[in-house]
Amino acid sequence: MASDDVRTDRRYTKDHEWAKQENDHVFVGITAFAVDQLGDITLVNLDVKPGDTIAAGKAFGTIESVKTLSDLFAPVSGKIVRVNGELESRPELVNDDCYGKAWMIEVAPSDQGELGALMDPAAYAELLKSAAH
Repeated sequence: MASDDVRTDRRYTKDHEWAKQENDHVFVGITAFAVDQLGDITLVNLDVKPGDTIAAGKAFGTIESVKTLSDLFAPVSGKIVRVNGELESRPELVNDDCYGKAWMIEVAPSDQGELGALMDPAAYAELLKSAAH
């Protein structure tokens, strides 16, 4: 997967998380650029459970690779509906399918406006161009 792979069906953060709305919920994960920067993922630690409330911009877990340890930041505020428990035993899914099977959390957003305030695909693609220089 190319690090400049930007999907048009989701919104993005400057920290390289994506948010994809499906019905009333928002799925959250990290982008191909983030995966490329991290390298081989060795551990995904999600510090939230269903029923927890998260705030946009606050950490909801960490991701560890052979290169570094990074915080995962919530793109939207709301209540955790589901956590992708499969990532605990199979963190490599993030390398294999960061936009699909490696979603991290599912959130019932408390403020729909937060999703609209995130970067659209064109703006995120521009951010990636500037990050490449």
